[in-house]
Amino acid sequence: MTAERVVAGLRCTEVLALLVDYLDGDLPPADARQLEAHVAGCDQCARFGGRYAAVLRGLQEQLAEDVPPEVVTRLTARLG
Repeated sequence: MTAERVVAGLRCTEVLALLVDYLDGDLPPADARQLEAHVAGCDQCARFGGRYAAVLRGLQEQLAEDVPPEVVTRLTARLG
């Protein structure tokens, strides 16, 4: 991302910090709506969020198939 924007009351960096929780369905509904409103109004976050979500989902699918659950837990804790 090139420039920090404030859309729907959130800065782009705040969206980035909340993205994993959003994709996991762990954000409270009001926070999720605010994040969605930001992404709808910020083309930079929409592009980045889409790519990030695709990579994260691909990794989650691979991890779920090939890695023991305790390793997934440790990796998630370190990345999250």
